Amino acid sequence: MATAGDPRDTRGSVRLSNEWTITRWAHPVRRAPIRWLPIPGARRIASTRYRTEDGFPEVYPALRSWRDSKSHVWVRIRIPMRPNGRTGWVRRAALGPYYRVRTLLVVSRRRLRATLYKRGRRIWRAPVGIGKPATPTPAGRFWIREKFRVRDPDGLYGPVAFGTSNYSVLSDWPGGGIIGIHGTNEPSLVPGRPSHGCIRVRNKDVRRLWRLMPVGTPLLIR
Repeated sequence: MATAGDPRDTRGSVRLSNEWTITRWAHPVRRAPIRWLPIPGARRIASTRYRTEDGFPEVYPALRSWRDSKSHVWVRIRIPMRPNGRTGWVRRAALGPYYRVRTLLVVSRRRLRATLYKRGRRIWRAPVGIGKPATPTPAGRFWIREKFRVRDPDGLYGPVAFGTSNYSVLSDWPGGGIIGIHGTNEPSLVPGRPSHGCIRVRNKDVRRLWRLMPVGTPLLIR
């Protein structure tokens, strides 16, 4: 058990994000170990990486900040990796400046509906399509890592798409099985459960979401 003064005791850490009305995130500026505890020799969970699987700058939500006995600042971050939901500690020097977002996207798998909040107030809502029973959309806390326009706006993925930190049960799926949020050329299947895990949104709704939801936005899938 950690005691006061023990480097494992992080009760004095400062919260950086509540993942509801304010979330801070950063791009990495160097490759660095992400550790289980804010101790140089603690178990390594992963390492920071510069790019997402799609080649966009990687995004790390910053949850808490802690200064150790040697005045080194550590940051507890969410990690985009399997299994979903991992967090760890990295030295503050490994991350660039913080960006702030005030948005939160909530997806209800039971109601087949997504809602975007800004500063706690609802600003967008739409029906969605989610994963089939055999390939469900995993629940948990995630975030938006990238957003991009799709080459063929009339194609399978609609006009725009978002990449998330959620990994599907299909680990061998192209691109690593990342759960995306995107439009669709089959709007009649929304709301429903037609996908391999991705979240489908009707094109008119996903275009509006594109304008309202920035990179770094927390994603809560219930």
